[in-house]
Amino acid sequence: MKYDKVSDDIFSVFATAEWVAESIPTYPQNHITVNPSNEFIRISIVPSSFLSTLDSLSGQLIIDIFTPAGNGPKRSFAIADILDQYLVGKSLNTGGNGVTQFLASSLGAGDLDRDNTNLYRVIYTISFNYTGVQ
Repeated sequence: MKYDKVSDDIFSVFATAEWVAESIPTYPQNHITVNPSNEFIRISIVPSSFLSTLDSLSGQLIIDIFTPAGNGPKRSFAIADILDQYLVGKSLNTGGNGVTQFLASSLGAGDLDRDNTNLYRVIYTISFNYTGVQ
């Protein structure tokens, strides 16, 4: 249940009224967007075996930030700053006895999206640790 719990914790952030008010469409990985020419983010949860036990898990949350191409990185950076406000240093517990904690974030160099050159893509990455109690 640790993988499911981490997913619940992470997606709970993007279901809050506060996040919805940011007006940044948010999709999980493997989702095909309806209107791929506007800005949006795509969330991928990448578990690691580094600190994985029966009740714990570490990994990275990778968020692709997509903005219209040709406008430079400013909006992508602004979205990364918004993500930091919701994630960096936060501890989440959507139920049960486990907690998902977020560490520091980083932002990769941007480039045109290979699937849609009308979009500019920047990769935001943040590490997490989940500790559960049976």
